[in-house]
Amino acid sequence: MTVQERLKVQREPRRQMNGRPARLMLSDGTTELECSVLDVAPGGARIVTEAEMDVGDHFTFALVASHNRHQRCEVVWRRDKTFGVKFLM
Repeated sequence: MTVQERLKVQREPRRQMNGRPARLMLSDGTTELECSVLDVAPGGARIVTEAEMDVGDHFTFALVASHNRHQRCEVVWRRDKTFGVKFLM
């Protein structure tokens, strides 16, 4: 298959959040951390924390820090303080 024949993977539309404050709760159920959302799509988000830390592979995430609605997430990639997560049903 040549470069021209390669199929492009269609990505979900992403909405830039420009560091909007959010919260994540680690799987222990008691540790809550502040984070910032860089962008979000229907299936996931890219977030950054203040300090480099191990958030584990799963946690819950509140996109709006002042609301109690949390979304379960799975980390799909990580680079230093930045994480790519997919939303779980």
